[in-house]
Amino acid sequence: MTSAGGAAASGVDPHPASVLPHHAAQPLRLAFMGSAAFSLPSLTVLLAAGHEVVAVYTQPPRPAGRGHKPRPGPVHAFADARGLAVRTPASLRDENAQRSFSELGLDAAVVAAYGLILPQAILDAPRFGCLNVHGSLLPRWRGAAPIERAILAGDTETGVTIMQMEAGLDTGPVLLRASVPIGDETTAAALHASLGVLGAQLMVHALDGVAAGTLHPTPQPAEGATYATKLGREEGRIDWTRPADVLDRCVRALNPQPGVWFEHGGERIKVLAADRLGDVSASPGLIVDDRLAVACGAGALRPLRLQRPGRTATDVEAFLRGFSLPAGTCLA
Repeated sequence: MTSAGGAAASGVDPHPASVLPHHAAQPLRLAFMGSAAFSLPSLTVLLAAGHEVVAVYTQPPRPAGRGHKPRPGPVHAFADARGLAVRTPASLRDENAQRSFSELGLDAAVVAAYGLILPQAILDAPRFGCLNVHGSLLPRWRGAAPIERAILAGDTETGVTIMQMEAGLDTGPVLLRASVPIGDETTAAALHASLGVLGAQLMVHALDGVAAGTLHPTPQPAEGATYATKLGREEGRIDWTRPADVLDRCVRALNPQPGVWFEHGGERIKVLAADRLGDVSASPGLIVDDRLAVACGAGALRPLRLQRPGRTATDVEAFLRGFSLPAGTCLA
């Protein structure tokens, strides 16, 4: 664990596994603001550390399932199961919502993948402000999809930043951060899980340091800022003219959402896992063997796990038994 103002020039801890959860040195009165599964480790660790979570703010239930009935998100369901007070405002710009938040008398608010903009009145209400768990090494990959964008760009590392929030988009000063490598087989799902846990552990330490006055935020550098724009469905369409290593990163970054796919025989077929192959002498999109190796702009890609519409996902061998894609078929 490294303070952003510490001795390390990069401010990045090369050994994030050394960061362990512990009991809070000074229990604080907190609000937790999160919606996605990425948020759950932070809420879990804050409760285990002994902090008083007086309110959980999360996105309102959304229609889901076959009946499209409103269904609480993962944080909402977790909080309900533990008897925590849950609030689901559609916006925090309303004066009543801001007054209600201020009346909580908070020491701090912890924010992790919440999904709503926090107006200045919300940011200013807690004694120590609002602290955010962000899944990148800021200032790289500010914005909505930092984990996926890091994989898509071919970054070799990413991490978690604990940031003191301000009005700008992920521009606030840094309290703590820690890094993790991105390997050739790292998936977005795996990174979401590991960074969620790492961020939770860092947050406990950040709260201790802020409350004790021993940890001070350091402004982000002006250089090196990039923006992780929201993922679009069309980004998952496979363009076989692109190099195989680029398409492999797409498969690893864009599953389960928004998904990677190609069309054939009137069906949109999802590719959930794939493997890169060496160079082949064939036009992009041409299937070059009977195990679904597809020529790309450079190299080839073999889907390993696929899913047809309305079907369960299967490995490539089972898929090919029910859907004919022989060598010589062109998918472009």
